[in-house]
Amino acid sequence: MRKEKSELAKKPARLTPNSDSARARTMHAPNGSSALPRLRLRVTADAERRVRSGHPWLFADSIREQNREGELGELAVIYDRKNKFLAVGFFDPDSPIRLRILHAGKPGTIDAVWWHERLLSAVARRDGLFDEQTTGYRWINGESDGWPGLVLDRYDATLVLKLYTAAWLPLLEEILGLIPGELKPERILLRLSRNIQEVARKVFGKEDGAFLFGDRRDACPTFLETGLRFEADVLRGQKTGFFLDQRENRRIVESLARGRDVLNAFSFTGGFSVYAARGGARTVTDLEISAHALEAAKRNFALNQAASFTNCRHETIQADAFEWLARNRNRKFDLIILDPPSLAKRESERAGAIQAYGRLANAGITHLRPGGILAACSCSAHVSAGEFFGAVRSAARNSRRKFAELRTTGHPPDHPATFPEAQYLKCIYLEL
Repeated sequence: MRKEKSELAKKPARLTPNSDSARARTMHAPNGSSALPRLRLRVTADAERRVRSGHPWLFADSIREQNREGELGELAVIYDRKNKFLAVGFFDPDSPIRLRILHAGKPGTIDAVWWHERLLSAVARRDGLFDEQTTGYRWINGESDGWPGLVLDRYDATLVLKLYTAAWLPLLEEILGLIPGELKPERILLRLSRNIQEVARKVFGKEDGAFLFGDRRDACPTFLETGLRFEADVLRGQKTGFFLDQRENRRIVESLARGRDVLNAFSFTGGFSVYAARGGARTVTDLEISAHALEAAKRNFALNQAASFTNCRHETIQADAFEWLARNRNRKFDLIILDPPSLAKRESERAGAIQAYGRLANAGITHLRPGGILAACSCSAHVSAGEFFGAVRSAARNSRRKFAELRTTGHPPDHPATFPEAQYLKCIYLEL
């Protein structure tokens, strides 16, 4: 996109190292109605250390001085104890994460050119990761790619832009103008986290599921992953329509599945199951509480009937996975995948989640035949990898069965996690 086409290029935010020059400058408020002095923040010593170490969030209770009330989405500058520039980020007056940091260190200029270069950097990080057999992956992974609170996923010719903070809404049109020229999508769809949907609708006229660019013919696009075809429910599906972050674990399951009876608990739309079938599984059972997800799993199997796994019997069971595992101990399998939704959505739930993961692993182990493999996953950011792996290992020890740990995994390369709160995904493989 040419620089002169963007409002960001017309109104650059030049960051200067001393507060006197910053006071002399003005910037337009997000609504363009008035000129305001630069929003300046001073923070606690602990917050200053966190910012210097590269953490991308500044919490509201870390701000000790603010020159005026801030507006949603405007740029705010943090100054250190020596009155020197420390960082700049998006301000959100209604979020406990008061500032999402865009840039720290030496001063610079944030304009259309800066954003374009940041987009190119994120794209370059994916160079060489995928070939033409994989057309579904993540282009931008929020803070870890320098786009705090923003995710951009590709499903073949459809891109899904998901926002987790309302601070992006005032700049949405300008940022959107950068994407088509570089990534050449046929359409771009907007998804919004629940906590920002009301302000998006009332203040900015944006709805969750809105088409931002291109035609609207394909609200449920199909894409390739390692040569397998899947559909993505980009309008109503979880995350942006598919769990792209589990790609590498699905590939591992495929390598372990030959000749096995496989149970995919919390199966969602059957991604692990399709891979297991191609890997030579004898049977695959999807266990899922959502009838809608199970119907999608059947469609995903149908999309891959030419993938040489027609001899694999596919069964679907609609039930709560915790309850079904407890009530059907007579059912035995050779490979069990446990991939529940997050069991700790806040820190106060962490201890209970660790116990629940242990109970779930124990339930899975009771359904394993000798020589069977348990693949246990967690997507709870509040539960560390060490805590989760420890809970699963403890369950294996308590079963009094001999076991071997095959491997553990974390984030795939298109989902980098550069700070602790971003490190949510982990999986462990045990052979009993």
